[in-house]
Amino acid sequence: MAIRLREAGYQEIAIYEKADSAGGTWRENTYPGVSCDVPSHLYSYSFALNADWSRAFSSGAEIRAYIERCIERYRIRQYIHYGTEIDRCAYTDNGWQLNDTNGKRYTADALVSAMGGLHIPNIPDIPGSDQFAGAVFHSARWDHDFDPAGKRVAVIGSAASAVQIVPQLARQTRHLYVFQRTANWIIPRGDGDVAGWKKWILRRVPGALRTYRWLLYWMAESRFPAFRSGSLANRLGRLWPLWYLRREVPDRKLRRQLTPDYPLGCKRILRSDDYYRALVRDDVELVTAPVRQFDNSGIEAGNDHYAVDAIVFATGFRVFDVTSNVRIEGQSGQLLSERWAEGIGAHRTVMVPGFPNFFMLLGPNSALGHNSVIVMIEAQTRYVAGCLEALQAHRWQSLQPSTSAYKRDQEKIHKALDKTVWRAGCSSWYQDEHGKIFTLWPHTATRYRLSLRRPRLDEFDVD
Repeated sequence: MAIRLREAGYQEIAIYEKADSAGGTWRENTYPGVSCDVPSHLYSYSFALNADWSRAFSSGAEIRAYIERCIERYRIRQYIHYGTEIDRCAYTDNGWQLNDTNGKRYTADALVSAMGGLHIPNIPDIPGSDQFAGAVFHSARWDHDFDPAGKRVAVIGSAASAVQIVPQLARQTRHLYVFQRTANWIIPRGDGDVAGWKKWILRRVPGALRTYRWLLYWMAESRFPAFRSGSLANRLGRLWPLWYLRREVPDRKLRRQLTPDYPLGCKRILRSDDYYRALVRDDVELVTAPVRQFDNSGIEAGNDHYAVDAIVFATGFRVFDVTSNVRIEGQSGQLLSERWAEGIGAHRTVMVPGFPNFFMLLGPNSALGHNSVIVMIEAQTRYVAGCLEALQAHRWQSLQPSTSAYKRDQEKIHKALDKTVWRAGCSSWYQDEHGKIFTLWPHTATRYRLSLRRPRLDEFDVD
């Protein structure tokens, strides 16, 4: 966003970052094996292509280093205020007033939330959690002082983080228990080092790097039809992960436990080359009985007790919970948390009525199940810059989506979502407690980019 604003000629830019360094989720998550499940050359900015990714799917550390290089390359470090945690934003006197946790105040004409949707750990409330005598931590709060060598360790959860953590722990622990609530669809990742000859071509041949990125983009886009409920693509799409499961897991009982009972894509499709290989080890045990409680020495699940030395929560995040740590007040003191209590939503995924000059990156219904979210963020930054340009061109004080435009937009989004596999009845982090899908975009990334190509000024109320 800062790079886009600089390109548009803005100089009065401030980024308030609660941590002492950049990196977002790649700073927060440092667990063993952390990496991206989107190809490296696609999970990068279109204006800052990188021919030197070391692996097909980059590690968190390598992505974080890339972010730092972009900060330096585009000279935006001067705008970043590290160690500044904002806890209140209020629209007052035709502008935004921000307060940080140290009592300092800041003002702005426009406010952009770039807090993301996956940064507050979700730790389930399990009885007896305070009684367990061993180490307990969440995957996003990894205890690097803990040495798993020779220990009995439990991983609670079997989704995106777990499929990366489990193979790493399996190589070190004396015994590893994996507590699975729901089986997941898993496809092979095809990870590996990027060959030297390939780096040479991408670095030296004109247009090769951009062409390769577009190839990855369109390959990802081609998978979207599989997310249509009841489609032939969805039924045929099951064959690949089922073949992969059969190839990797010869034991029929374990294979049944690992076979999902819901349509492909209803929950996030996972990618891993070594998760199944870890589960078939003699010193790794999959537990599908529900966890009942903890005690001093371990975990009670079903009718059994599992004695462990440490418990790792790989239980994901409180998705899009951007209002729990930050109080956001719009016109007349209306709280964003109160408005969203009846359902989380945003006009064109970016703005909310009643909150003038307030924009969101990775806002409601802008996540994807098939392509790179970097593509979505770039479309959003272009849209925000277009809104700010309109404010200046027309000498408006503020703009916000009209209630009628917001309602029309929400109706279109949720009508389209009704045709997707995400409505197939499974429970996932895509939905709120009422079953409303507030996270995912129901079309292709290409359609999203076109829809946010430029703001439609007739959709706004202006002052």
